[in-house]
Amino acid sequence: MVFIRDYSLINQTLRPGFIFLEYTNNSGVRILFFAGFFTMYTLTFLGNGLIITLTLVDLALRTPMYFFLRILSFIEILYTSVTLPKILVNIISESKGISFAGCAAQMYFFLSLGTVECYLLAAMAYDRCMAICSPLHYPLVMNLNVCAQMAIASWICGIVMPLGNVVWIFSLPYCGPNQINHFFCDVPPLLRLACTDTTRNEISILALSVLITLSPFLLVLVSYIRILFTIANMPSVEGRHKAFSTCSSHLIVVTLFYGSASAMYLHPKSSHMEDIDKMVALFYSIITPMLNPMIYSLRNKEVKDALRKLMRGKNRLFCELGKYVCGKQKF
Repeated sequence: MVFIRDYSLINQTLRPGFIFLEYTNNSGVRILFFAGFFTMYTLTFLGNGLIITLTLVDLALRTPMYFFLRILSFIEILYTSVTLPKILVNIISESKGISFAGCAAQMYFFLSLGTVECYLLAAMAYDRCMAICSPLHYPLVMNLNVCAQMAIASWICGIVMPLGNVVWIFSLPYCGPNQINHFFCDVPPLLRLACTDTTRNEISILALSVLITLSPFLLVLVSYIRILFTIANMPSVEGRHKAFSTCSSHLIVVTLFYGSASAMYLHPKSSHMEDIDKMVALFYSIITPMLNPMIYSLRNKEVKDALRKLMRGKNRLFCELGKYVCGKQKF
């Protein structure tokens, strides 16, 4: 019989998984948490689903701007689906664990979709820049093939770039406490549980975060500097207002997403405060995807017009269906 005395070696080998810390022991508060998260998930799904539907069925929205917006809405649905269903299950169930492989998969898809969104927002900024600064060349430059290539490049970056760091993080030894003080498997709380020096990992993650966040952000910044100079040189106030209104929604989304993501991944370790990290992560992973459809629909005349046409079409359909049913009943 072989006796193993190094219990840390057992833990490192078996990879038993992780447990999320309970939000509260109060059943009433747990119900409120569940209702709040479920409402946010429903609004995110319905809002982004509506944007996808409108951009598919309305011919006026068959433009590069709405092509990218449709992909963005699809990403937002996937983005929240990576974390929120598990959060809802953890709130109502006694078991709040996640397997080692499940945690790795959740982190990878979360970072992957976030990376896709970073580069897609940069592509949308470039699209707005070409539309406002070079309107005569815009149809030639931003054709369907170019838009598809930019979208594919964003997806490739999202699939490839986070892979190395996720593999590295889950290759670390986890031989101590396995309780994650977070809503989901994110990078900072996982590194805190590793029972080894994670300095190299943190440097690598910081470098990748700079590459993922700042590189597309610089493209967004350059695009909007050109847009502002072009708008400032427009002769009419109405023209300036119309030009700025076409990119104001995107600018708000960029500010919300890049601002919260940078606050989470680009601040030094010494300033890590777990409760603040949780709130920031909650904002950019759940609240921002929920707000995006509202921002684009409330501030965009074309989207609102498409929604009115869709509703009028449904009303006519119901009226015709009602007449048909009533006609059948008479016979």
